[in-house]
Amino acid sequence: MPTTKPRYPVTETPEVAAALAAAARRWPEDQGRPARLLRRLIEEGHRSIEPEAAELESSRRAALRRVSGAYTGLYDQDYLQKLRAEWPE
Repeated sequence: MPTTKPRYPVTETPEVAAALAAAARRWPEDQGRPARLLRRLIEEGHRSIEPEAAELESSRRAALRRVSGAYTGLYDQDYLQKLRAEWPE
């Protein structure tokens, strides 16, 4: 079917074949339609990793909030200007 969207080739390795077989058992209405089964597997995989990715992002943001401002006042306001003045041209 023509499309302007990117397509991705997938080789049926033993692991892919096992995943397709498991998907066909879960979604018997799509048995014999490997492209549909692959899309379903991708959607399920995305749903399963999304909460972990969101949790990781949340913990990173919390860490940034904890250290935010921790080094305020450590250097004089013109520290970089003085440091660069020492560099040879």
